[in-house]
Amino acid sequence: MVRVKLAEALQRAIEAAQKADQIAFTTLPDIVIERPQDPTHGDFASGIALRLARSVRMNPLQLAQVIVDKLEPMSEIDSVNIAAPGFINFELKQNWLTGLVNTIVESPDTYGNTKTASGEKVQIEFVSANPTGPLHVGHGRGAVLGSTLANVLVAAGYVVEREYYLNDTGNQIRTFGRSLYARYRQQLGDAVEVASDGYMGDYVVDLARAIVETHGRQFADMPEQEAAQALADIATVTLTEGIRKDLLSLNVEFDNWFSEKSLYASGEYQHVMDILRERGYIAEREGAIWFESSLLGEDKDNVLVRTDKTPTYFASDVAYHYDKLVKRGFDRVIDIWGADHQGHIPRMKAVVKTLGKDPEQLTVLTCQLVTLRRGKEIVRASKRSGDVVALGELVEEVGADACRYIFLSRSADSQMDFDIELATKQSADNPVYYVQYAYARIASILRNAKERGLSEEPGNPDLLTDEAELALLRVLSRLPEIVDEVARTLEPHHLPHYAQELATAFHAFYKQCRVLSDNAELTQARIGLAKATKIVLARTLALMGVSAPEQM
Repeated sequence: MVRVKLAEALQRAIEAAQKADQIAFTTLPDIVIERPQDPTHGDFASGIALRLARSVRMNPLQLAQVIVDKLEPMSEIDSVNIAAPGFINFELKQNWLTGLVNTIVESPDTYGNTKTASGEKVQIEFVSANPTGPLHVGHGRGAVLGSTLANVLVAAGYVVEREYYLNDTGNQIRTFGRSLYARYRQQLGDAVEVASDGYMGDYVVDLARAIVETHGRQFADMPEQEAAQALADIATVTLTEGIRKDLLSLNVEFDNWFSEKSLYASGEYQHVMDILRERGYIAEREGAIWFESSLLGEDKDNVLVRTDKTPTYFASDVAYHYDKLVKRGFDRVIDIWGADHQGHIPRMKAVVKTLGKDPEQLTVLTCQLVTLRRGKEIVRASKRSGDVVALGELVEEVGADACRYIFLSRSADSQMDFDIELATKQSADNPVYYVQYAYARIASILRNAKERGLSEEPGNPDLLTDEAELALLRVLSRLPEIVDEVARTLEPHHLPHYAQELATAFHAFYKQCRVLSDNAELTQARIGLAKATKIVLARTLALMGVSAPEQM
């Protein structure tokens, strides 16, 4: 990437100036290369002179000039300018920009890929909802975030495994089993009430009815606890299949479904507890077993095993992260949790340290809530009360493409309003429609060219001199930077913003420059630019898991 080459060139220039005693020796900060908001300032800019000026005791403008004087020529850069109060601005060569057409067309499946990593093994775990009910729209946001990040990390050179952690044991499963048992007995005509802390959704009634139809009264003759567990086992299989189906409808797939039960059945849970005990991080008091987080700087210790001898979610998470980081040996683990789990992050980092791993190997992203709207009207949803808008219903109404694009349109740590009316509009107001329409328009141009007997092969790109053409090329050049940025920051909301910018640049080019004209050479050059744009749009949409329709 040009941005990386510029940073390296600036570093070499500064080091050369230091060796020549033109700049005092000091520790160099990271050299950041940015895209100026005002295009008249160039294609790239660095404020390194402003950052260094105080430590080397030089005027920023004077320092910038010393650095520029030491810069080596670059084949991609046409000019370097200094602007007050000390910025170094770079402008790309026009023939480098126009040469992008051939670069993109010759590598349609890999353009945009980067070498941010080289084979580093990353596991990304997301959704991981309890199999005690249908997925809701909040789960959908996490699903889209996780699957998109996985796509981008692959493009950035990581070896990625996508995993769903199935919470198929523990307190919530027991509560669910008791709720289902009550509904099952009600279906048999028995006067049994669901506990106030139970699951109230209509889907529990439907599950109970289906079990009665298949199994009859056989569970009514069992002890209640045994029957509740048996019913939960049946229902969680059904619900897990429903979860898989809902996720597939959203274009989300996993490489592995990891069962929480397996941690206990394999003895791994007990093995990890023994490790923590041997290392002095477990204490028994008040009838419970505690992880002594305070020994690692945390404010308080955390319960691993309750007084009734049942493990907490935290205990399972400890064993699960041992499995991921130690047993399976991932170089990095990324967890995506709901915002209500924010407080659990420090203690998980502490656990990673006790297991002999670097806490930085674990990254936890949190997703804020989603508010559903139909225009100005809020659509209420509550899983526990049964008044739920299931993810499957939303996907069925607005489509997977709109769901994915809109879920990605804001950073995960921002609360989101999802407007169902907007998501179904077929107009430029709907961002996914606007971007897909740009793709379909390019496809139409290329079909028309083919009907006229014209080739899709790029012509002479040096003929692309119109300002709208060059502006579009500048946007096309940014895809590798976007991939790199998303891979480094784990912020995929940059993708839909980039897609929108690219669609806007193409629409401006289409309005300003007639693609199929009487000028044969210029027509062929513009066909090449249109094809390159189609490729980059397709790649961007694919990274987001959004389709690229040939017709609208």
